[in-house]
Amino acid sequence: MMPHPGDSTTLRLVDDATRRLVRLAAVVTAGSESELRVAVAAAVEITPVDWVEELILQSYLFAGFPRALTAAREWRRISGREAPAFDPGTDFGRVDEWRAAGERTCATVYGARYEQLRENVRGLHPALDAWMIVEGYGKVLSRPGLDLPRRELCIIAACAAARQDRQLHSHLHGALNAGAAPADVDDVLAAIADLLDADEARRVEMLWKRVLGK
Repeated sequence: MMPHPGDSTTLRLVDDATRRLVRLAAVVTAGSESELRVAVAAAVEITPVDWVEELILQSYLFAGFPRALTAAREWRRISGREAPAFDPGTDFGRVDEWRAAGERTCATVYGARYEQLRENVRGLHPALDAWMIVEGYGKVLSRPGLDLPRRELCIIAACAAARQDRQLHSHLHGALNAGAAPADVDDVLAAIADLLDADEARRVEMLWKRVLGK
C-alpha cells in the first residue's frame, strides 16, 4: 500500500468524533438545511476543527458547490471559526505537485483497479480524467488536514446518502485499500443508518456484503 501524507497509524476505530464527521458528510450531501445545522452543531462539540474544515472542502466533489457553500456558511456561523487568510489550495502554480499527489492517492484508493479506472474515465472524456487526478485526488483529497482513511469513510457516507451506488462500491473498496478496517466501515454505515430509508439501507448493506465477498 502506498503511504499518504495524512495517514494515521492509530486509525482502526471509528470514535464519536469520526461518527459525527461522517454523519455531517451524509447530511451535507443529501440533508436539509435544518438537518445541516444540527449536524454541524454536533460536530462542533467534539470533532477536530481541521477535520470539519477538510470535510466541507472535499464535499464540493461529491455534493456540488451549492451544498458545499451552504455547509461552509453554517460551519463559520456555528463554530465562530474564521476562514484562513491563505491556503495552499489557492496556489495554482502547484499543479504539477497536485498531479503527482493525485496519482499516488488515487492509486492507493483503487489499488489493482487503478489503471483500468484511468482508462475508463479517459474513455468518458480526457478532461474528466485530468480533473479527477489533479483537482479531486490531488488538490483536494491529498490535503494533509484529514487522513485518507477518514476521507474515504466520509465519501462512503456521502455516496450512500446520495444513492450513488457505483461510486459507493468503489469507495467501500477504497476505504479498505486506504487502511480502514471492515469494522470502521460497519460503524460508519451504522452511524448514518437513520438517514436512509429501509430500502436504501438494505441496498447499501447488500453492496457492502458483496465487497466483503459474503
